[in-house]
Amino acid sequence: MPITGTAMGRYGSQSIDKPEAWGNVLVGVPLFSALNQRQLRKVAGTAQLKRYHDATIIMKAGDAGDSLHILIDGTVTVRRRGLPPVVREQGSFFGEIALLDGGPRTATVLANGPVTTLVISRSRLLKLLRDQPAIAIAMLEELARRLRSTEVS
Repeated sequence: MPITGTAMGRYGSQSIDKPEAWGNVLVGVPLFSALNQRQLRKVAGTAQLKRYHDATIIMKAGDAGDSLHILIDGTVTVRRRGLPPVVREQGSFFGEIALLDGGPRTATVLANGPVTTLVISRSRLLKLLRDQPAIAIAMLEELARRLRSTEVS
């Protein structure tokens, strides 16, 4: 089913069914924050929109992970073992670890009402990174910066 309409708020009023606007969404994801506009458009070109109904499990802890989700519209509840549930809103993202390593999901994410996410699959991103190594380098440099900033002296 095609997604139509607009996403308001964080992304302004823009059509959410137009892939050329998805680069603006990716800017808010730290993993992609070092990419230039051309690179963001390339990554956005690997994405797809997905819509979920209320109470749908978007991902389940322990399941194989293969994608990153960026919350375009709606809210989700993230549940991790031993921690209180957290509600995430538009602009949030989840699944970034699995995008990189393909490992099992560390949390269960449940739709609170209708939800639309922009999804980047691991397989499509890896294909792009093989074709565009400069994007991979920029992402690695950003990861290294973030790791370095978390080190305790």
